[in-house]
Amino acid sequence: MLLTRERDNDTISLLAEVSRTISNEEDIGKVLRLVLFIMSEHLNMLRGMITILNRQTGEIVINESFGLTREEKERGRYRIGEGITGQVVKNGKTVVVPNINDEPLFLDRTRSRARAKKDGLCFICIPIKDGMEIIGTLSADHQLNETSLPENIKKSKVREARMDLLQHYVDQLSIIAAMISQAVRLKQLAFEESTKKARENRNSNVPVQQQILSAELETAPPEDTSRPANIIGNAKPMLGLYKMIDKIARTSATALVLGESGVGKELVASAIHYRSRRAEKPFIKFSCAALPESIVESELFGHEKGAFTGAAATRRGRFELAHTGTIFLDEVGELSLPIQAKLLRILQEKEFERVGGSKTIKTDVRIIAATNRNLEELTRQGLFREDLYYRLNIFPITVPPLRERKTDILLLADYFVEKYNAMNHKGVRRISTTAIDMLMRYHWPGNVRELQNCIERAVILSEDNVIHGYHLPPSLQTAESSGTPYTGSLQQKLDAIEKEMIIEALKRTKGNMSRAASQLGLSDRIMGLRVKKFDIDYRKFRM
Repeated sequence: MLLTRERDNDTISLLAEVSRTISNEEDIGKVLRLVLFIMSEHLNMLRGMITILNRQTGEIVINESFGLTREEKERGRYRIGEGITGQVVKNGKTVVVPNINDEPLFLDRTRSRARAKKDGLCFICIPIKDGMEIIGTLSADHQLNETSLPENIKKSKVREARMDLLQHYVDQLSIIAAMISQAVRLKQLAFEESTKKARENRNSNVPVQQQILSAELETAPPEDTSRPANIIGNAKPMLGLYKMIDKIARTSATALVLGESGVGKELVASAIHYRSRRAEKPFIKFSCAALPESIVESELFGHEKGAFTGAAATRRGRFELAHTGTIFLDEVGELSLPIQAKLLRILQEKEFERVGGSKTIKTDVRIIAATNRNLEELTRQGLFREDLYYRLNIFPITVPPLRERKTDILLLADYFVEKYNAMNHKGVRRISTTAIDMLMRYHWPGNVRELQNCIERAVILSEDNVIHGYHLPPSLQTAESSGTPYTGSLQQKLDAIEKEMIIEALKRTKGNMSRAASQLGLSDRIMGLRVKKFDIDYRKFRM
């Protein structure tokens, strides 16, 4: 009876959390990913998958997943009737596999179970329906052995208890499948449309990677079609940047992307290329920094067989590979003067020779250069050719540092949380108020790249699906670095941390003092004293 009551409470908590996610989140892809994370917490789920049927091709693909690598997810493709997933789409009936080792129809197409303990590993696959039409599946892996069952179960009742728990999971997954059906339908329509475009591009011999990148950049937010989809930000300086990208992308002019290290200069170059008339042509990237002059020359212009020791064969350089497309030269300010002279020749004459060769090679290539250095100052110092500077500086674009677009910090942080959730199989869903304050106060000398590293670290460290202030790097927690010198005592600092933890526990438990105390390892009496001490109104956390 007690076990049944606990399961009912868990089910209510699970479905309430799924419902809030569906209601509060506008991004459909994020909704489905969060639902899988919530399932992993409440249902002891090792892996979860949402597949979608492409009605045009008859193929079933994994659209969102939990516990799979990107490669495993890509391998998860089925035809209708093929394997367990294909059978569920074909027949519209739930399939439960109590032990995957005993089921010949279980294909493990993703090969994700090869690294798992298969003893007691079961698989549940639920059809997702829109009306009477099957549009995909919701499936989950559970490890159901004796250790996963209640301790007081007798050995003679283990099989019965196992089947009872499986049915409990089936009931919950069936309800969730119904709740997400409309979101899956929208994903299905978007997926079919993107597949149709990719097929049209394939018929015109467009490389697959360029199809994907081009499609990403074509998909801009509806309220502003000039905004590149690969760049995040709504701050005023970014809106000006988007307009500049849109203007230069329509031309074949050389562009110079300026900005501090870590601001995203490569993303800007990518956006320019994939919004230009050269979008279906090669986009070649090369970093000019920290390489010897001889290697840089060979990499950029190629070399003939025998041109130097180790040149066993003729090799095409980056400029040849980028013919008819775009080449992105990052950290162009690091090039030596002899290489600068050759680059100037390409800009002026559209021709060059390979290292060790005498044959002149013509090239039609657009150059986008980037640097975090002051090229004008380098020119005055004689370290950068003045004529090359003026040829590159035809259309300069400055990417603003993160400290000048602080309203974008939370947008970027949310994006990186989602990214590293998927990469590390974590379920972080919120950043605490204290952590937000720290992120907003910090001056970000490393810009977006530093923020990305901070969030990756915090996601990995989080144990309760919340990023707290103490999960952020020491550089953000240091008073001097954040511009907020702390003058209080050690006890005041400890009290502040204790108060934050109590508030977070009350948020998680919807103001339930007893449950919050249990999570923090406190007695109800001590919890009451702490709440009174810090003047916390637990009632405002109730929903």
